[in-house]
Amino acid sequence: MNDRKEVQTKLAKGLLDIIVLQNLRTKPMHGYQMITQIRKSFGVYFGPSSIYPLMAQLEQKGYIRSEWNVESERPRKVYKLTSEGLAFLNFTENSFNLLCQKIGASSPVADNQSQAAIALQPPKKSLATPMIKR
Repeated sequence: MNDRKEVQTKLAKGLLDIIVLQNLRTKPMHGYQMITQIRKSFGVYFGPSSIYPLMAQLEQKGYIRSEWNVESERPRKVYKLTSEGLAFLNFTENSFNLLCQKIGASSPVADNQSQAAIALQPPKKSLATPMIKR
């Protein structure tokens, strides 16, 4: 069971920029909301030392922008997805779906598919749908 958690963590870490952009497609968020949402959705904890530098990189690339919300009891930097970020996210999701299809097509799963093989096949819809409710 420990191996499964390790695989989930590695996959989530490798796709963390995409996960952040998907979350921001749903609604603007501050960093702590992002950390909480990722943990709730994926069962993996990425702390501030992982999330904030990544969000700064995404902002430098023009994929997200931030504004200070000073109306709450504690001022927070709130991040929003830009149109460039949405275009990048759509391209990445399409590329990832294609990769999953190719992996599924090249696997030696014959007529007697196991439950594990069925679970690994790519979904018919975009990967964003199961990760984040729109």
